[in-house]
Amino acid sequence: MSIRANPARYMFMDTNTLHKPPIHFNQMTWFDRFIVFSGVGFGSGLAPKAPGTFGSAFALLFTPLWVYLGLSASIIAVIFMSLIGIYICGHTAKVINVHDDGRIVWDEFAGQSITLLPLLYLQQVNWVWVIAGFILFRIFDVWKPFPINWADQKVSGGFGIMLDDIIAGLWAALCIFIIHFYILT
Repeated sequence: MSIRANPARYMFMDTNTLHKPPIHFNQMTWFDRFIVFSGVGFGSGLAPKAPGTFGSAFALLFTPLWVYLGLSASIIAVIFMSLIGIYICGHTAKVINVHDDGRIVWDEFAGQSITLLPLLYLQQVNWVWVIAGFILFRIFDVWKPFPINWADQKVSGGFGIMLDDIIAGLWAALCIFIIHFYILT
């Protein structure tokens, strides 16, 4: 079939709506495929619009796991997720040859999970608080007040990719505590 026969079919074939180079999974080693697939949030970061929001929303699926594990084990798991995320994000950026590509959303997984930790402490894990935590994290992740903007601009590599979202998660978690203790009680 030629392009002239059906131009609409080919119109978006090579268009990348994120203006980033395409990710060629079929040209990677199995190890690189696994790491990059993890880095792009098991596909959630490949959404054509707002991949960080989709990655953060996907991270909400971890909420039942955090409830099952309890606060202490969840803190350990989130620390592990953050530490391994330094490698995953750095290696993914290296393989796809773009630093802090918007499609890399493992950092959103960690930041969103940090945001939800106070809910475990407060024993307030319900969908109202989870959605509030999601919104707060997205606000800080997009707005990037100090020191999030500093980390985003000055720290490089996998650590830099992770750090701004970890700080955004901490700011959002702090807001959950403030709302709970000073506004609602």
